[in-house]
Parts: sequence; structure tokens; C-alpha cells
Amino acid sequence: MNRSSRSCPGPQATVFTGRRAFMKFGLAGAGLTLPGLLRLRAAASETEVGQSVPSRSGKAVILVWQPGGCSHIDTYDPKPLASSEYRGPFAQIATKIPGYSFTELIPRQAAIADKMVVLRSMYQLAPGHPAGTMQLLSGDPDTRDKPAPKYPDWMSIAHYLLSQRAAGVPRTLPGYIGINPPTEYNGPAYLGDAYSPFSISGDPSDPNFVVPNIGLTDVGEIGRIQRKVQLRERLDTMDRAFDSANELGALDQFESQALALLTDPSTKRAFDLSLEDNATRDRYGRNSWGQQLLMARRLAEAGVDIITTSLNGKLCGRVRNWDDHAVNHNVFEALRFRAAAYDQAVTALIEDIYQRGLDERILVCVTGEFGRTPKISYQPSTGAGDGSAPAGTKQPGRDHWVRGFSNIWSGGGIRVGQVVGATDKLGEDAVERRCGPGDFLATIYHHLGIDSSNVFIEDLSGRPTPIVDHGKPIPELI
Repeated sequence: MNRSSRSCPGPQATVFTGRRAFMKFGLAGAGLTLPGLLRLRAAASETEVGQSVPSRSGKAVILVWQPGGCSHIDTYDPKPLASSEYRGPFAQIATKIPGYSFTELIPRQAAIADKMVVLRSMYQLAPGHPAGTMQLLSGDPDTRDKPAPKYPDWMSIAHYLLSQRAAGVPRTLPGYIGINPPTEYNGPAYLGDAYSPFSISGDPSDPNFVVPNIGLTDVGEIGRIQRKVQLRERLDTMDRAFDSANELGALDQFESQALALLTDPSTKRAFDLSLEDNATRDRYGRNSWGQQLLMARRLAEAGVDIITTSLNGKLCGRVRNWDDHAVNHNVFEALRFRAAAYDQAVTALIEDIYQRGLDERILVCVTGEFGRTPKISYQPSTGAGDGSAPAGTKQPGRDHWVRGFSNIWSGGGIRVGQVVGATDKLGEDAVERRCGPGDFLATIYHHLGIDSSNVFIEDLSGRPTPIVDHGKPIPELI
């Protein structure tokens, strides 16, 4: 089936657009302005949030995103025998997987590699950040950069499918939460904004950090919200012929917990990092990345199916991402700058899910949209900052690379302590056990109990669209 021939207007063409201004109510200023809020039901669960409870799928996925792409040669796939044009300055160190090495940048992960699978043979075909992100997260075969996604990402699709599966089941927490999530080049596309993540922004390591407008305790404010919900009873009698795509009904299946988020104080527990002991918070790292991953673990443990979080911002270096062109960063100084926080946070997350007995339920994947060029390039810096020399200084960088790169996996009941696949002696091409975007997506769906080979979703034109049209779950990761 050729998806490229399909017409999909994208999120701008959803049926929300023409009536959004009329339907805004904005409960408690929370930004929850979707039309489904007119159909809120006070469906609060009696389960105390913060304890380990089943998700809609019984499973959870935490996607840890490295926007811009991590250099595989300088981390998980070192090439010590390559020439200096390629190998970089970092020494290799032994891992807990016999016969395999990482670089010295990630010693903590090397020490727990027996709880990981390193996939060294990932590839895709889209060299730009927008198209690369869309290809890996949605399977879009187009290699051209676009301003908005044509196809929904796997997070939105899984959220949609699991919402249908669990229709009518009371919940207090959303099924899909993003903690500073990757949203720049991905999204729900023709599924509509209803299937975007419940997004949390800000730095969870900040002592003043709060997730706004959850678990309200002000009786007057709760009463005001309840009155708005009562208005829904009257609006339900209106002619709903305008809802040609049944968007309100779809929203009703999973956003009924929005009222509970706002009015049930117990919902705060899943987000409240102060409930963790100091040793645990220190273990993850008292910085934004460490506390984002700690919150991700808490949410997965509390029953959220899908959690995404981006490792970006000031901990990345001057340009606040992993896009280590020479004009942006001295790639080696930038990697040194971010390595300690990255290594500590990811290691703590992996160790924690095993120590808490969550390793069957929770699958962790750490990846970016692609890797970085094995051959080092040199260009003048465009500005001074963390990981970058003063403007005009010639410095080393690595550019976009799609033909072979690495990502890591843990938990999910998979057989850990493996390295899957290989790149060639220069790290340029995946040459053994090549895995493409369809394989990546099918693997994640499989963990969530979704048979991606047999699921089609209608786009706005009514055409059935496969959620994965090429690819199968990676056997070593299921």
C-alpha cells in the first residue's frame, strides 16, 4: 500500500478549527480548552495515585528523546581502530556485556549494560530534523522536511487505540503525558489535538516547580468548575450535526478524567517529587534531566501508558540540543559537558525500574532521530558558550547521519545484556541486523499489546491507513 499517494490535510484541517473559539472554557486556566471539556464527567478513580496500578494496556513505555541526535561513535559504538578523522578523542571502557565497550563518557551505563539492549544497527532515510523525527516516530516515508506531520506519531496512535480499548473505564490520570516532550516535529496529525500529550513544562528540579492546576483544594474554585460541567448537561441537548467527525465523542472516551485532574487532590501524588526520599532524588541527579526521568518513572508506576521526555535545554550546551555541528558546538566538548547528567539520569531510571520490580511492565527507549557523521568536520563556531568556542574559532563537529546509529532499550520483559546489530569499521553503515523505523515502531506497539501488522486507522478522507506499513517487532526486543 503506497501511503505517499494519500491525501491528508494535517492537523490544521481537523473539525476543531472552525469552532474552537466558540467552545473554549479553559477550566481553572489549565489550558484544557478542547471541545471534549463540554462533556466532562466526574469519573474519579478511588485508587490512590502514586501506588503501582495497572495502565490501560498493563504496560508502559518511557521514550527518552535526544533532539538533534547523539553521536553513536562517541558513546555506544566506539571505533578505536578507525583513523583520527573518525574515532574521536574518547577512550573505550568495558561494559557488563562481555566483549563490548562504550566510551569513557558513560561509565555508569557501562556498569549496568547487563540491564540494557544496545541496538547498534538502527537506520532511517530522512536527513533533516523534521523529516527524521517524523520518519522515526510515525513511519512517514517522505524524506523531505515538512512544517507539520502528515501521519500521527506512535504515541498519539497508541493513546488513541488504548483509549478505545478502555472506553468507559474511570481514570484520574491521562494515558499519555509529556514532560518537556518532543513536540516540535511530531504530533497527532489527522487524529486531532485530542490525542496530544498532557504536557508538563518547566524544570522539575526547581524547588518552586509545580504542575499547575492539578489537585485543586480551593472549594470555591472546585464549585466553579462543577458548574461548568453542569452546563454540559444543557449543551448536550444542542444539535450536534456539526460534529461530522464525531470528535466530541472521541474526546469523551479519554478526557473525562480532566475534571478529576483538576479537583482530586490525590492526583498530585503521581507528579509530586517531594514524596521521593532525598537519596532517590540525588541518585537521579538534582537537575532537570534527572528529575524529568524520576517523574517519568513515577507516572509509569502510577498507571500512565505513555511518557515522553526530551533531554534538551541548558544541560545540552550552547544551542540547547544534541545537534553538534561544528558551527553549534565543539562536539567533543559538548558531549563532555552533558555526559555526566545524561549518564547519571539514564542509569538511575534503568536501575530503579529493576529494583522496584517494574521491569516487565515498563519499557525504556533512549534515542534521537538519527546519529552524527562518523567523519569529523571542522567549521568556525558561530558563538561562545557551553560546549562551544568563541565565534570564528574553528572547531570539530559531527553532522546528521542516518545510515547507522544506536539507541538503547531496557525493561519491557526483554532479554537484556545484549548488543544487537553492528555498523561497519568506520561506523558509517548498519551492516548486521539492520533495523528501520517500521521495526522500531512495531517493537513499541508490541510491548503495548498492539498488533501493528493488523491495525488501520482512517485518515480525514476516510482511507484506512496502516500504523506500520513496513517492519516487524525486533525479535531481540520482545
